[in-house]
Amino acid sequence: MNKKTKAKRKVKDFRNYSLTQHNTFGISAGCSRFIEFSTVAEAKETVKNLKQTDMPLLIIGGGSNLLLTKDFQGTVLHSAIKGISTTFIDGGVLVRVASGEVWDDTVAYCVQNGWYGMENLSHIPGEVGATAVQNIGAYGTEVKDIIYKVEAIEIATGKSCFFTNEECEYSYRQSRFKKDWKDKYIITHVTYRLSTIFNSHLEYGNIRKELDKEGIEHPTAMQLRNAIIKIREDKLPDPKIEGNAGSFFMNPVVSMEKFNELLAEYPEMPHYEVDEDHEKIPAGWMIDQCGWKGKSLGRAGVHSKQALVLVNKGGATGNDIVCLCDHIRKDVQDKFGIDIHPEVNII
Repeated sequence: MNKKTKAKRKVKDFRNYSLTQHNTFGISAGCSRFIEFSTVAEAKETVKNLKQTDMPLLIIGGGSNLLLTKDFQGTVLHSAIKGISTTFIDGGVLVRVASGEVWDDTVAYCVQNGWYGMENLSHIPGEVGATAVQNIGAYGTEVKDIIYKVEAIEIATGKSCFFTNEECEYSYRQSRFKKDWKDKYIITHVTYRLSTIFNSHLEYGNIRKELDKEGIEHPTAMQLRNAIIKIREDKLPDPKIEGNAGSFFMNPVVSMEKFNELLAEYPEMPHYEVDEDHEKIPAGWMIDQCGWKGKSLGRAGVHSKQALVLVNKGGATGNDIVCLCDHIRKDVQDKFGIDIHPEVNII
């Protein structure tokens, strides 16, 4: 079964291009060159023709995890490759998705077709290619749990290659694509291994509370997806109205020694077990405890409903957001002795 792909387009290749529409913060910045390709062949031709004067490279998706602090003096590459295909296997289905597909459209498509495992990742902005880089996660699920393999083009050689889940070395919001493989590959497709049997995960965040409002005890996958969309819409600002990149900071993972020390001082502190030696503490809770929720620093602010989200109040520059970020990190460090790190890619 295949999802129909859109008609082939020509490669877009622009000089001195504005990236304002390619970052959800709505930051006004540009790049020296912008190239967008819609097929694997076009991507290979693109990297083959790159010259030293085109360097450095910046590979972007939907721009929902990107903060531009200045014009990028190099070439921005963007995949507009489309298409979804499936292969049924024992106990499930392999769903191969092109990197330019919108992630939440993919989640909706899979849930509608009875392929399960993505539903807790509903309503996360961005495109499919970025999921394999960032290891996106929400409500007790990480995309690494369902990634089967990643297909890519090696920029240096133009050759096609693929990587297994294990080779990508996924961890919390990390992969080799963010470390030693950074800017070395263009992801063209991601294959997810999903189940044809729905197994709900309702223990994280406010999922059960939201379902209770609707009188739903045993949700279908679509009901769970709708509940998560409602939760996210209630607490996260629409980037079209107030520029943002969703969660700006990663939730810190601390040792049990540090966790017990903080728990003694803050017995109501929320936390999540990582393993027997580590606990995860919500960065948003710590930021809120420091008094930042709903506050602003110039044209940059902290969202009034979710302290983990930094917002462009209108006309903010990337450096305005970074300045706010630095102030928040210092306050959290001073109060809790923990250095929280940005999840957003700051350029």
